[in-house]
Amino acid sequence: MEVLHERCCGLDVHKKSITACIITAKGKEIRTFPTMTQNLMELVDWVKQNRCTHVAMESTGDYWKPIYNLLELEELQPMVVNAQHIKAVPGRKTDVKDAEWIAKLLRHGLVQGSFIPNREQRELREIVRYRRSIIEERTREVNRLQKVLEGGNIKLSSVASNVLGVSGRDMLEAMIKGETDTSVLADFAQKRLKVKKEQLKLALDGRLGAHQLFMLEKQIAHIDNLNELIEQVDTEIDQRMAPFADDLKLLDSIPGVGKRTAEQIIAEVGTDMTRFPTPGHLCSWAGMTPGHDESAGKKRSAKTRKGNKKLRSALTESARAVARKKNSYLSAQYHRIAARRGKNRAAIAVGHTILSIVHILLTRKQEYVELGFDYFDQRKRDILIKSSMKRLESLGLIVTISEQTA
Repeated sequence: MEVLHERCCGLDVHKKSITACIITAKGKEIRTFPTMTQNLMELVDWVKQNRCTHVAMESTGDYWKPIYNLLELEELQPMVVNAQHIKAVPGRKTDVKDAEWIAKLLRHGLVQGSFIPNREQRELREIVRYRRSIIEERTREVNRLQKVLEGGNIKLSSVASNVLGVSGRDMLEAMIKGETDTSVLADFAQKRLKVKKEQLKLALDGRLGAHQLFMLEKQIAHIDNLNELIEQVDTEIDQRMAPFADDLKLLDSIPGVGKRTAEQIIAEVGTDMTRFPTPGHLCSWAGMTPGHDESAGKKRSAKTRKGNKKLRSALTESARAVARKKNSYLSAQYHRIAARRGKNRAAIAVGHTILSIVHILLTRKQEYVELGFDYFDQRKRDILIKSSMKRLESLGLIVTISEQTA
């Protein structure tokens, strides 16, 4: 096979060690390095001394990030390759063999690097993912608080839509301070909750022990700390998203895609769509397309790949949100597919459509144009007319069709 890169290096990256193999015209050299910063610098110096122009690495988790950052600073053209694409021959699986195999494939141009965004986008991506994890932690803590209330037979959530709203928060703080009179607690109701005072009295008639009150106090304090932390992270994200204000506005025009989801999409994908030739390439990278598994003319399971889990999760959330929106093309698509294939498949399909729209909007720099809830019916108008006529004629009726005058 033709040699494309004369001097290259393959890395098999693990948590505590990195096995490196350098292949040149003179032969190959293999060394193992620990993963401390000083050892990583020695690895980079060794790669530079051998005048390697390309470095490919296989890694799981986030262990590739420190070495990738160092190699990127030295302009050594690092690439992270998919472990599935370079699976070693069975029976010959060692770290040394892996590093040597990666180097050989890289030397002949048989590996393709994964999409790794630039440093600024990687930093933005980490911060946005961190915010998402904090929001998920806050949701878990609210659920824990709800379990404590249910354990004391406090049915506040059955009456109030938001247990931690202004009214609910005042009631919980009063209970923590020792208030047990349901009439006094119900008087904390505000706005629309005032008309439900009698229901609140029944819902607040429970028995909370000392340990439950202690847990409620700590859980509310934890939720407050998380809210404060989320605000601080939001401020940092807003500053970093300032250059993408126009792109955020474009994505925000898509039904079901709010500000935070738009920020998540830009953090994961970026705004340069030239790296994805078509919307299908972008959807495939994100894991929003069916797989291909066919042999001997038989199609087997076509489940989606893992792809980008964070982006996939955000898109499915948007799909479920837009399903509740009226007079929307995406809502019509969701309900058409959900009726035949189920809600989960419908969410993936609508998420695929949303990501395709994202690619088109960022490429053309234009806002979303709503097609309407009846788009599918209008597109298949003639088909619907013919099928309806056949059904009526099968019942022995004579059908005539005429256009309605304006």
